[in-house]
Amino acid sequence: MPETSPTARALRALELLQARPGITATDLGTALGVTERAARRYVAILREAGIPVESARGPYGGYRVGRGLRLPPLVFTATEALGLVMAALDAHRDPDDLDDPVGSALGKIFRALPESVAAQAEAVRRTAAPAPDRGAARPDPATTTTLVRACGERRLLLLGYRTESGREWETEVEPWAVVVRHGRWYLLCRRPDIDARRAYRLDRVTAAAVLGGRFEPPPGLDPVQELEEHLAAGWEFATEVLVEAPAEAVAGILPRHLGRPVPVSETRCRIEGSTSNPTAYVEELARLPHPYRIVGGPELRSAARAVAERMLAAVE
Repeated sequence: MPETSPTARALRALELLQARPGITATDLGTALGVTERAARRYVAILREAGIPVESARGPYGGYRVGRGLRLPPLVFTATEALGLVMAALDAHRDPDDLDDPVGSALGKIFRALPESVAAQAEAVRRTAAPAPDRGAARPDPATTTTLVRACGERRLLLLGYRTESGREWETEVEPWAVVVRHGRWYLLCRRPDIDARRAYRLDRVTAAAVLGGRFEPPPGLDPVQELEEHLAAGWEFATEVLVEAPAEAVAGILPRHLGRPVPVSETRCRIEGSTSNPTAYVEELARLPHPYRIVGGPELRSAARAVAERMLAAVE
């Protein structure tokens, strides 16, 4: 087996520094299969190449890649490169579209990869065809970046929005989190003007400007759970379902957007919510392996009868 070149070991050292900030010279040498002195020499090679490798003394010291004017080169394995392509395909994007930010970024990464690694990733990109998800909605990357930054910095936002009906408005919000759910991106936030929690689709945001004011999100906020509960309320048709099972058993089966299971007794619970699509709501209820009864919402009861008749007709 040919001996590993100093350049290859220096690149491997860089990969270790990026993956394990604070790694000691001893551990770096062990991972590279060289002495501690040789490991320090590879660090020196990286510094000579303009890569800002910082070091700290003491029991908690070690090496890490610092922030400099020059971006450290990225080191990808074949598996990691294929993972990037698969992630782009999973998002239902066209990785060959150079006008798309993802396609453009993948192209730059592939040009920087070793030929043997890039060839495998290019093969997947050429032969795999993503099926478009009609329910997915792609937000503007620049707008998304602004929203995520405001969430992280806890800064107030001036938000422009266009509703499904085409009505446009502008309001100030406290941006709590950006959440991705079933191919759609949402901004979970609070509107101080009406003291109400809201979830807005990012693909309908027309403008976003970070303001000077700051805020504090609710303590213990679970953005995913909060979004699911928000999507269960405020829709056109009210729903109420009585289930012959404990609330915790039902909560582990049904999606949260159908409504929160509330205990009625140790063996029974009630689901209260709302929906704009009673038929879809009934079809999701069919996942329940427990007996249940629709006790509220005439639209939901009507949809249940229609679905039941359709299923019975299919087996006659």
